[in-house]
Amino acid sequence: MKIKNILLSGVMAMGCLVANAQDAPKTEYVFNPHWYVQGQIGAQYTLGEVKFGDLISPNIQLGVGRQFSPIWGARFSVNSWQSKGGINEYSWADGAKVGKEKYNWKYIAPMVDGTLNLSNALCGYNPTRTVSVGLLAGIGLNVGFSNDDAVALAATADKHNHGSENLKYAWDGTKVRFVGRVGANVDFRIDDAWSIGIEANANVLSDNYNSKKAGNGDWYFNALVGVRYNIGKTYSTRTITPPAPVEKIVERIVEKIVEVPAKTEERVKGGKLRREVFFTIGKNKISQDGFNKIQEVVDFMKKYPEATVTVTGYADRGTGSAKFNDRIAARRADVVETELVKRGIARDRIVKSSKGSRVQPFNDNDMNRVTICIAED
Repeated sequence: MKIKNILLSGVMAMGCLVANAQDAPKTEYVFNPHWYVQGQIGAQYTLGEVKFGDLISPNIQLGVGRQFSPIWGARFSVNSWQSKGGINEYSWADGAKVGKEKYNWKYIAPMVDGTLNLSNALCGYNPTRTVSVGLLAGIGLNVGFSNDDAVALAATADKHNHGSENLKYAWDGTKVRFVGRVGANVDFRIDDAWSIGIEANANVLSDNYNSKKAGNGDWYFNALVGVRYNIGKTYSTRTITPPAPVEKIVERIVEKIVEVPAKTEERVKGGKLRREVFFTIGKNKISQDGFNKIQEVVDFMKKYPEATVTVTGYADRGTGSAKFNDRIAARRADVVETELVKRGIARDRIVKSSKGSRVQPFNDNDMNRVTICIAED
């Protein structure tokens, strides 16, 4: 038997790309804290017992605010113009008939509100979003004046021996009261500086506001439309350059082989290949870069006929609900599997799964819109 000692040493390189969103650099929005000014006009309804239309008044509001973060902000505003009250038809104590009476007074209400951008809180920060929904809550002062109509009506009641029970709280001069507010708004973006907005808010004060004794707080409701102007840049952009591919070196050493008559040939395995196919937000459409990466997986699988590939779909946690993310991640895995089969890879060589947004393979939120293919011989 001829014994031949063979010592072979080899190095085999495999490409294992570190995750990147695309081969091309990616642009990301960065929030800039900023001030804004706002002007609004609309109507007010002061809660009362007479017809709804009889208690509608004109209303204006001017404000200046600061957006501290994509979600939280604060606003100082001055709301003003007119409120209305009324008394239904009745008779005085001396039998004189009285028709429906209406009266109005003036006010000015400086307010401080906290604001919440609900769209950014639920759907992630996007400064180019066309429609944004927000909530607000605040406190302030209501300075009422020119309540002459109510005072005169209360005096007329006294003359008819009726007393002023209907207008027991009729007030004169200037009165300052605390007021609380809650509301909601919808803004329609025109450009980075300008937007048009709709706001509705409810305001509550003490029982004395409308001059009538009711045993509960008085309310008025404002519906406003206006414009907002952002001062300075509200956001900037930064470019994220994907890292260069990192090659994993696998060293294989073939030990000395003793040659025997019944020689068997050992198959050298092909190692492992990993490729990431990235998607845009809410989509499962494969880009040209993604097709190229799928072809690399196909080439590997054809070179090593015994290799299998695991295809796992993911969604980013920063946008969408968990239920939606489960669906979109599964679809991303499906389209990649379909493309592998279309290019000649048998389904029994593919192991498909979906992690939704429960697992985040990358620290960068946007990079988790991905299907990861790991082929292994």
